[in-house]
Amino acid sequence: MTPAPLSPSNARLKELRKLSRRSVRTERRLFLADGPKAVEGALAAGCVEELFVVPALAGEYADATLVSPEAMQGLSDSVSPAGVVALCRFIDLPVSALRDPASGPPTSGLWAICADVRDPGNAGTVIRCADAAGAAAVILAGDSVDLYNPKTIRASVGSAFHLPIAIERDPLAAIAAAKQAGLTVLAADMNGDADLFTADELLARPTAWLMGNEAWGIPEELKAAADSIVSIPIFGKAESLNLSTAAALCLYASARAHRRSGT
Repeated sequence: MTPAPLSPSNARLKELRKLSRRSVRTERRLFLADGPKAVEGALAAGCVEELFVVPALAGEYADATLVSPEAMQGLSDSVSPAGVVALCRFIDLPVSALRDPASGPPTSGLWAICADVRDPGNAGTVIRCADAAGAAAVILAGDSVDLYNPKTIRASVGSAFHLPIAIERDPLAAIAAAKQAGLTVLAADMNGDADLFTADELLARPTAWLMGNEAWGIPEELKAAADSIVSIPIFGKAESLNLSTAAALCLYASARAHRRSGT
């Protein structure tokens, strides 16, 4: 006999709803992945503790706990929940694991470093772009948004589970780690030493792209720590580009240069 779905008043679900707070997520090192793409990525990554689905999706997910649609509304921060949520363990790695292949995942020639990126949609989209461009790692540095914010995970469309992600409180330490891994650190800024259209030789190097805050960009001390500053040329009347759009252009420019040079 199929058990009745859990209701919003269930004590277990009440505890899970507390994970909407960053402090609780950090204390328990648990978070909720919401939606099919995120759940698919979490299952593949092996970080799922428990799976929750509405009865209509019971046949699509084995060993899932049934919850009522009303209860699912409480677990999801989406206006229209997709009907599946996974309780997951934290997945971030220390920066030291990125620069030392013996103690972590293999490194390659392309990283993204987000310094003080505050918008969860931007952070998640940068992670998605890095994944699509074949990057080996992403670092959320400084006062960047929480990786486990539901909007960050959702904006990554599963990519948060596809590549190593490190969290580093000190952006200078993140830059130092990239350099120790043999990467050239390129700061994306409007006032660059070179521009993206003419820097093929520079882009062909193993690279860590440094992206700054949406409002005020990259602090001077971080620019000074970078190996070079690269601008994206703007040919029309737009004042600037959205952070995630700029990240996509930079990451793909490096991916193209790497493939052309065979690095």
